[in-house]
Amino acid sequence: QVQLVESGGGSVQSGGSLRLSCAASGGAYARYSMAWFRQAPGKEREGVAAVNRAGFTSYSDSVKGRFTISQDNAKNTLILQMNSLKPEDTAMYSCAATPFQIGAASQLLAYLYNSWGQGTQVTVSS
Repeated sequence: QVQLVESGGGSVQSGGSLRLSCAASGGAYARYSMAWFRQAPGKEREGVAAVNRAGFTSYSDSVKGRFTISQDNAKNTLILQMNSLKPEDTAMYSCAATPFQIGAASQLLAYLYNSWGQGTQVTVSS
């Protein structure tokens, strides 16, 4: 399995921005379907944004238009640019990966991913 390490979390005020990174290493495949998930205390894990092996991206309705997912293939890094942050975006953010192609309708389903990072905390204050 590929190893994933997230960074870039922190504390910001409402309306601010953060850029999360997920560094991938040790994988046996050239390309992966990858995604960002988040989980707030007392809430279920939620898929936030994903990009599949073909480069197709998906976003949850709650972040569409504010978050952008991208890949730096040269650095084997997944990036989540988060703008116009809201207090409800506060959560632990984790990246996930699978070597399999995932269809657009299923990209935000956690059970389809088999490698997970430890997470990075994002806190947005009002």
